[in-house]
Formats: sequence, structure tokens, C-alpha cells
Amino acid sequence: MVRRMSGKPTVLKLGGSVITDKEKQLTPDLKAVERLADEISRAKIPSLILVHGGGSFGHPVAELYNIAGGYDDPSQILGFSQTHLVMTLLNSWVMEALIRHNIPAVEVNPSSCVVTKAGRIANMELEPLKKMLKLGFVPVLYGDAVLDSEKGFAILSGDQIVSSLAIKLGADRIIMGADVDGLYTADPKADSSANLIENITLEELKSLKHKIEGSKATDVTGGMLGKVQEIKIAIEHDIETVIVNATKPLRVYKALKGEKVTGTIIKKG
Repeated sequence: MVRRMSGKPTVLKLGGSVITDKEKQLTPDLKAVERLADEISRAKIPSLILVHGGGSFGHPVAELYNIAGGYDDPSQILGFSQTHLVMTLLNSWVMEALIRHNIPAVEVNPSSCVVTKAGRIANMELEPLKKMLKLGFVPVLYGDAVLDSEKGFAILSGDQIVSSLAIKLGADRIIMGADVDGLYTADPKADSSANLIENITLEELKSLKHKIEGSKATDVTGGMLGKVQEIKIAIEHDIETVIVNATKPLRVYKALKGEKVTGTIIKKG
């Protein structure tokens, strides 16, 4: 059954592992970007915010200069600039595809509108975003190197942006486009008996987290639990979150349309 859409915005996150080749630095997956732009266009969501990750673009450069650790040495200043530059390059591929598919996308540069404190969002200029949504634009943000009031600078993840925007702009739901089908009872890449968790509450998620912390694996769910922990605050604000495999055709389209789709739905309770 098709879900009835509200006037509230939908926040869509496209993971870096979905839109880049993580085995090759600075290599976008152009086929995936093109397909996803087509799915977003066909879904015709009236109020949409898009956030994407860095994949093989931002992470290697940021790690080389230890941008996440904050300012420690003058040589990092150029590293900050390079980290931001490669993210704008990746964003340009995404923006081109979106606009080619008649989506009125507008880049919103996080390093120009966000200041963090100890790595957490402290100030974010929201007025342009609100105006864009009101006029029918699709704001597009991404994980970025940003200024930090305590550390000098920091890395702001796309997942933190998703959670913050969903709460502050009163989003109806969050869709996380990942490279796995959702949360599992075990790591699906290592355990063939792993089962997909189709529905889970925050309380149930806590017990799953305890199980994971007691195991030898850092994340038996296949790497998704850390991302869920970041957007947990948004779920606590009663914003439903669905995780789908964005590498599979039509999964993002169906999630945007509110149709039944393979994935994990996380609710407050």
C-alpha cells in the first residue's frame, strides 16, 4: 500500500560507498549516481533534502592530514582545503546528474554554514534551506571539513547532518541509502545465517547494541549500527527511519514513494 505523504520534508542520505568506488581514490560510480538521480526524479517527492557521503573522495585526504583530530600543525590548513575541494568535486558529479534529470538541486556547502564544537554541530544557518524548500528546490549537502570552536576544525559526517536537519526542519522521515539491505542479526557478509531485521524499535536496538558490544565483531550488523547511533536522536523525535540498499535498482525509488521495500524500518516505539 502506498504511504500518504505529508507536507513535511523527507531527508534522503546516499552513502559514500554507494556513489563512489571505494577501492579507487577519487572515483565516482557514475552509473549508480545516474540511476539514483533517475529514481529520485521519478519519485517526485514534493519536499526533499539530499545528503551524500564522501566514500573514496573525502576520507583518504582527511585521514592523510588528520583533519578529524583538529588543528595541530600549520600543514593541516592546506589539507583542510584539499579535503573540502575533493568533496565539492564529488558533489559536482551528483549535482550534474540531478539537474540533468530535471531536479532543481542546489548545493549547500556545509563548511560555509556550519560551525561545530568538539565535532558536534553547534551552529547551522537554516534560513536559506527553509527558503529553498518553500520554493521547491532540493538542497544538497554532504559530509565536509568544517570549522570547530574548540578544535579549530573537524570532519562533519553526512549522518550527523541528516539527524540535525531532520529534527530542526521537522522532517517526516529519513531514508538511509546504504550498500547493505539494512540491519541484520549478524554480519551478512560473514555469516550466511544472518537474517534481515525488517522492523525494530529504539528499545530493541539497545539490546542489539549490547549483543554486538559483547561479541568479538565490532559490528555484526554489517557496519550499519554506527550510522544508526548517529541518527538515533532523530528517531527519538519520532522521525521514522528506513534503511535500504541503494546499490539495488528501485529500492530508493520505492522508499521515497512510501511503497513496500526490502529494508529495515526503525521507529521510536
